[in-house]
Amino acid sequence: MRISQDFASQGPDSGRPAFGRRPVRGRRAGAALTAAMAFALVLTGCGGGDGSAPKAAAKGSADADRVEPLAAAPAPKLPVTIDSADGKKVTVDSTDRIVPLTGSLSEIVFTLGFGEQVVARDITATFEQAEKLPVVTRAHDVSAESVLSLKPTVVLADTTTGPSEAIDQIRDAGIPLVVVEPAKELADVGRRIDTVAEALGVPAAGSELKTRTESRIAAVQKTIPDHADGEKPRVAFLYLRGSASVYLLGGAESGASSLLEAAGAVDAGKTSGLKKDFTAITSEALAKAAPDAILLMSKGLDSVGGMDGLVKIPGIAETPAGMDRRVVTIDDGVLLNYGPRTDRVLAEIVEQLYPKGGKGQ
Repeated sequence: MRISQDFASQGPDSGRPAFGRRPVRGRRAGAALTAAMAFALVLTGCGGGDGSAPKAAAKGSADADRVEPLAAAPAPKLPVTIDSADGKKVTVDSTDRIVPLTGSLSEIVFTLGFGEQVVARDITATFEQAEKLPVVTRAHDVSAESVLSLKPTVVLADTTTGPSEAIDQIRDAGIPLVVVEPAKELADVGRRIDTVAEALGVPAAGSELKTRTESRIAAVQKTIPDHADGEKPRVAFLYLRGSASVYLLGGAESGASSLLEAAGAVDAGKTSGLKKDFTAITSEALAKAAPDAILLMSKGLDSVGGMDGLVKIPGIAETPAGMDRRVVTIDDGVLLNYGPRTDRVLAEIVEQLYPKGGKGQ
């Protein structure tokens, strides 16, 4: 039930948990959706507020809504045959009309320099260059009819893309469809870039982008200040959708641990013993996690009424983070992408987490 970035960028008023899309492989998503809806039934609501901005928590930087393509135009060497993550061998012989079915895949495709060839987008492709493209998903499920109407020459998906019937329908129409393993941590960034670049016939461009991305991430990590008291800040990742009464505390498999650790912090949920992805927020769980700061998606904070609403969720006001009103907010459409913009995400976390150096105030 890990919340992938491609589901998480839905709006705060969505009544559907972000992990509700059915995967290509297996039938695990049905159980995930059931569990998520069970959370929604048992979790208590929280009061609203005036939506005021939290202290020491700026919104994403102005360029966060844009991708930065490589300088050189892509020159694909095709055809290529690639192993798809769902066990198929797929031959791609044209990149003239590309349909990436997740926002994070769209980010890689555009950054590799194929923006002009992309003819559609998933609802989670929220960056500026993609905003005018037709959307081919409905509440995160792919519409095979919409995809096929655009006559794509290659479709890119990942193992969370669904429903499986839509994937089968696209393939049955003779369209090359490559499934990519999703990214869960920083170590997956280079692998995912390489896979997409290989599928599009530009492995050299993939290597260039991977090197650029990894070097930028390393550069951000060099800016992390020393901790004045020798202790790393404890940060809890919360997934919130107030209108759907979904309030979850991230654990070891939430997808945020790698980012927090790269930012010189400790994942408070993980170190408190939460081994799975998410658990319902309780006063006891928050007390055990004892976060110094809280990491949130921007729309998640908005959905509970801003900082004033956040501290009304049972248990939050009693944590060090709640008492200090100390949160870190990152745009929904980029937080867990683990792609070419991850250095910006990491920089935002570092900037907000250490506003005055050390552990901050």
